[in-house]
Amino acid sequence: MNEQFRNPADATSHAKLLDRLAEVAVRVGLGLKPGQEVIMTAPLDAVPLVRRITEHAYRAGASLVTTVYSDEETTLMRFRHGRDESFDTASAWLYEGMAAAYKNGAARLAIVGEDPSLLARQDPEKVSRANRARSKAYMPALNMIAGFETNWTIVSAATPAWAKAVFPDDPEEVAVAKLWQAIFAASRVDTPDPIAAWEAHNANLQARTRLLNAKNYAALHFRGPGTDLRVGLADGHEWNGGSTAAKNGLVCNANIPTEEVFTTPHKDRVDGVVSSTKPLSYNGTLIQDIRVTFEGGRIVESSARTGESVLDKVLDTDEGARRLGEVALVPYSSPISQSGLLFLNTLFDENASSHIALGQAYSKCIRDGGSMSEDELSSRGSNRSLIHIDWMIGSDQVDVDGITQDGQAEPLMRGGEWVNG
Repeated sequence: MNEQFRNPADATSHAKLLDRLAEVAVRVGLGLKPGQEVIMTAPLDAVPLVRRITEHAYRAGASLVTTVYSDEETTLMRFRHGRDESFDTASAWLYEGMAAAYKNGAARLAIVGEDPSLLARQDPEKVSRANRARSKAYMPALNMIAGFETNWTIVSAATPAWAKAVFPDDPEEVAVAKLWQAIFAASRVDTPDPIAAWEAHNANLQARTRLLNAKNYAALHFRGPGTDLRVGLADGHEWNGGSTAAKNGLVCNANIPTEEVFTTPHKDRVDGVVSSTKPLSYNGTLIQDIRVTFEGGRIVESSARTGESVLDKVLDTDEGARRLGEVALVPYSSPISQSGLLFLNTLFDENASSHIALGQAYSKCIRDGGSMSEDELSSRGSNRSLIHIDWMIGSDQVDVDGITQDGQAEPLMRGGEWVNG
């Protein structure tokens, strides 16, 4: 394993940028407080970034940093050689332990960088069963995260398989170096003062959320090629974007990078047809050209050019999997979009495009949602599911109107850009 993925001609610069990304992950992403534990998950190829983050976490006063690694080769071994009944099994003990750690105040940090097509040649039924088992086991921890019970963040590391998927015509070393540079740019760590850059960016996103919350739209109407979708918004919904305060009082940025403002749709008030504008990489399967029809909030028809069998299995996960848990607006001029890259990674691609998410809603996006029961959240329109899967529906050909409480349409985005700048 290489100690660092880097362009040999620019090793010092890479080491400095990697260290800046680690600092941003701890200070901006987590907002870590002295004495707090950190639970980190990461692929083996991300060890150099893990080490830098661990150092910055301890410098910030972390009491303990525990990292759980994943390995794609051993994942494939399971699908190639595992007994059939094993695909209904997940490490419940591990996820229960994570949920207990979050309940006791630990911060959560995930490093992602998976191969977008890792499971493309594996049995879709086994993939679906394994995902469902994991989702059920992970639900206690997911509820803690979705409810912002603790401070959490997700960052990325350039791994060889991911880099080759994004830059297939380049040698592996060149592809990895290019992907690292794209990650550094999108994460704002190539600026003279990344912390200040994030403060300014968060302020801009929060100004946008204040405007949208003041409007208190009843619905959003998306129109574009293959899309004519009305998304009703939950009763008492709140828009969020940029940094947010978790219930433990710590301010975190859940995604590094982020360009979105987002809120909770009403699970029963989504109607129309919508087409994806970017591929969705989901647990090692690439799902392209998704097209679905909603009636009364529920997907009643679905198709995809590739990965359709996996999409079908996802939609059958539970009742909430066919309903929306999030709607997000992102301008086409976002830096990630303007990079021209298809990252094949939801953390990045969702920040290049307006998007929707199937499944679990965030209680954070309902006024006083953090103090509500599941039944109270549901009565407001909040969805519940074992999954939360974002996929992209925005582009420079998609317009969005805000629908006022009295049914009037107001231009919100035109050609993928904010009407009011």
